[in-house]
Amino acid sequence: MKQYLDALEHILENGEDVSDRTGVGTRSVFGYQMRFNLRDSFPAVTTKRLAWKSVVGELLWFLEGSRDERRLAEITFEKDRSELEGKNTIWTANANAQGKALGYLEGQLGPVYGHQWRNFNGHMHNSAPMLSGIDQITTIINQLKNDPDSRRIILSAWNPNQLAAMTLPPCHALAQFKVTNGKLSCQLYQRSADMFLGVPFNIASYSLLTHMLAQIAGLEVGDFVWSGGDCHIYQNHMDQVKEQLERTPVKGPTLHMPTFSTLDELLSTTTSDYRLVGYDPMPSIKAPMAV
Repeated sequence: MKQYLDALEHILENGEDVSDRTGVGTRSVFGYQMRFNLRDSFPAVTTKRLAWKSVVGELLWFLEGSRDERRLAEITFEKDRSELEGKNTIWTANANAQGKALGYLEGQLGPVYGHQWRNFNGHMHNSAPMLSGIDQITTIINQLKNDPDSRRIILSAWNPNQLAAMTLPPCHALAQFKVTNGKLSCQLYQRSADMFLGVPFNIASYSLLTHMLAQIAGLEVGDFVWSGGDCHIYQNHMDQVKEQLERTPVKGPTLHMPTFSTLDELLSTTTSDYRLVGYDPMPSIKAPMAV
């Protein structure tokens, strides 16, 4: 993933130091793009360890349409929530801070990604029908199978009507899928990009989603294109970024997925079913997450 290291270096050298919502401060550029050939290898960062199980768990959680942080823990760790007291996920801090501020019950996150993917603009009340809104994932699968030449295959998590009710407005806001000669490509627009902690995770997540949708639709994979808006390095991540830039990336791994041909079959899989074969990353580099 030399493309990713080039992006970090570009921001360090050309970015401007600005204030931000978290109060930490960032070095930022506006507008950057990276392209990854998914047929060559899976774009998992090798200059530090990717939290692969968390990537898979969150994506399955999104695809399920859940708004419950404890359900994310169940999917990620493959245990009942009764066994997971004190076990945090990447969404725990948001549930504890913004979720409580919005008056939600413990662990509830509001109409975040999964809700918009499977029930766009739908009701949030637990007794409401699941499909009171638009099921974008089912729509996309139908488009890929029945109208693969379409330029309207869009997945949007950005819903202005429900932003105020979200614990975190979507950072990875919109994805477009394109079929060319039997190969499925995806371009993601990420409005706000935490380049050190978040972006490697997001690249892996949407690359995996592309593989999943391609398998259901009977397609091969093409490219994953990442497009960022506010691309930033937090001021308290500078030393970690410089440490990572001293490392030399190696060839990425190969993705192993279970066999499925429908969305229901996909949703019956577990995090352990997805493996990165030949993944030999360098040690993790710890950094605090800005909330």
